[in-house]
Amino acid sequence: MSAFPTGIESGFAAARQIADAVLLEGYVLYPYRASAAKNRLRWQFGVLVPPEYTAQGGEHSHQRTECLVEPRGGDRLAVELRFLRVQRRTVERATATGGFEPVGRLELADRVFVEWDEGVEERIELLLPVDELAGDGVLRPFRLPGVGETELLRENDAAVGRLVRRREQVDGLLRLTAEELPGPYRAQRLTVVVENTSTWTPARHARREEALPRSLVSAHLLLGLEHGCFLSVTDPPEWARPAVERCRNEHTWPVLAGPDRGRRVVLSSPIILEDHPQVAPESLGTLYDATEIDEILALRTAALTDQEKREARGTDERAGAVIDLADSMPPEVLERLHGAVRGLREITGCPPEAEQPWWDPGNDPEVDPERDRVLVDGHSVGAGSRVLLRPGRRRTDAQDLFLHGRTAVVEAVLHDVDGSVHLAVTVDGDPGADLWRAQGRFRYFQPDEVTPLGEAPPPADGAVRTEGP
Repeated sequence: MSAFPTGIESGFAAARQIADAVLLEGYVLYPYRASAAKNRLRWQFGVLVPPEYTAQGGEHSHQRTECLVEPRGGDRLAVELRFLRVQRRTVERATATGGFEPVGRLELADRVFVEWDEGVEERIELLLPVDELAGDGVLRPFRLPGVGETELLRENDAAVGRLVRRREQVDGLLRLTAEELPGPYRAQRLTVVVENTSTWTPARHARREEALPRSLVSAHLLLGLEHGCFLSVTDPPEWARPAVERCRNEHTWPVLAGPDRGRRVVLSSPIILEDHPQVAPESLGTLYDATEIDEILALRTAALTDQEKREARGTDERAGAVIDLADSMPPEVLERLHGAVRGLREITGCPPEAEQPWWDPGNDPEVDPERDRVLVDGHSVGAGSRVLLRPGRRRTDAQDLFLHGRTAVVEAVLHDVDGSVHLAVTVDGDPGADLWRAQGRFRYFQPDEVTPLGEAPPPADGAVRTEGP
């Protein structure tokens, strides 16, 4: 039960819907089975590893949040640090002698259990007078001791196995300071640093999986003022903009998240959000895989085979809840996920400047792709020139790299609005070259990616080379 004042707690309760989405984003991905390849590399956001592991894993051990606040006299700041603590789960099978032995897989009638890392939600709560944050501020260390527990698995009134869970000790630190800013507005720069201070020393070349149980995962902050308010870091008032620009946020980003677009609550998230983020009202539950569309996820999940659903239910209680949600979703609810109109406005006409595009290359007398030429290695290159292709390493298109050393004919010289030049070419020996040319579809290279070879003879069939759209 939260010890925060009623006003702060009501603001936090409204913001926690978004905070929960941050906490569990990517927790388990479709098809919600531990055996799926995409569920073998997890915990991608807000992971604060032990300090000794930062050099090996390339991840960080702290988050830093800075924002501007306008507290009132006697104001108090509420801080809620939220994160997941990795709980390693192993599976054991009951033996004929009454003991248990480790196994990689245990099948029950309604689910299949395998080794899996569960996420246990942890909260560190502070309520501090703002006046105490001046000067050296406040340091609050915390420790979560290691815990072990077992869960007996029974089927047909007989013990068939057990789940063994283990959480490692995690140590951390909250560092809070507030600095008065010059000026008539009595604003302060609030700084909150979250650190993982666990003393675990990893072995050389330790794997990330070894560091995760000692890490703060999906770490983020809820900050609330009892009477004052926060200023937006994304869109501050003009008088505060210079001070906001000097704020330093590391591995997290603070946004206003109070109810009714209020300014008493801030969510500092490892995922960049806008001020006052909202969960779509059509969403009926947490699907964890925000890279997918809810409608598609629900349909695909409902279409899983019975065996796949058994594996998902054994993966995790949260994964099992997704299966149950998809199976129980009535058609009228599923239809709501198909789309929604958020707002309508009447269009009575468009201004004259909107009738024409701001730049039309077809009407620009200074642009003629069929006649324009560009100087390459001292040679004039334009439509009809033959070139040797040598794509640069900065290109990421593998298909372009496959053309290294091939010859081609330049079809047009194109200029973009940023001043860059592109050569549209057809590749010699390409059986589809005539079709591409007729459709105005070409491959594009920059001048420094070709070597001039001279001019190509005109097409024997009288075909006319045209520029692409």
